[in-house]
Order: sequence, then C-alpha cells, then structure tokens
Amino acid sequence: MSLDAHTPMPGRSLADRFLRRGPLEAIATTIIAAGVVMLMQPFSLTLYSWSFATTLFGTVLFTIVSKVRE
Repeated sequence: MSLDAHTPMPGRSLADRFLRRGPLEAIATTIIAAGVVMLMQPFSLTLYSWSFATTLFGTVLFTIVSKVRE
C-alpha cells in the first residue's frame, strides 16, 4: 500500500471532491429515511405534516444525484 493513495490530487477543487455521486446519494438516502421516520412517529403533528415533503425532497434529490458523475 502506498502513502500517495490518500493525498488529494493537486488539480481538484473542494467542490470536485464533495460533489460526487457517493456522498450525495448517502445524503439523499438519509433524507428519505428521515422522512419515513417522521411519517411513522406518533409524537409530533408538525413532524408528521412535513414528512411527505421531506421524503419527496429526498427522492427528487436522489433522482438528480443519480445523474452526477462518479
């Protein structure tokens, strides 16, 4: 294993490192899961009210992110 495997590439910007499919898909999946948890919890009507919008936002985000380069 070489030590150069974990050094950042000199020509890549901060946006290129973070705007990749893997991390963004994980964020979208977390938002979808949060929406489902908000839908199933029995304690807060406000969370229940926002659950559909949260799940929809996560789904749209996942659809858009799936078009982003690897």
